[in-house]
Amino acid sequence: MSTATVTSKGQVTIPIDVRQKLGIHPGTKVEFIESAGGSYEFVAATGSIRDIRGMFTWSGPPVTLEEMDDAIAAAAAETLRS
Repeated sequence: MSTATVTSKGQVTIPIDVRQKLGIHPGTKVEFIESAGGSYEFVAATGSIRDIRGMFTWSGPPVTLEEMDDAIAAAAAETLRS
């Protein structure tokens, strides 16, 4: 198990074995995700927007950008009313 010490500025040096396993390089963004139990998971945000291709499906007819804008505006208006 790798360990690190937090500095007075809240900084941590990620051990090299962890960086290598997570593919973390200078400039890589990381995320701290809170779990239901209150602990945190540390993950490298190394993915691309292209990685989500195919995750969401739509079985209806094609939607125009104007229809999307209208739906977003309607949802925003509803949120403001609540």
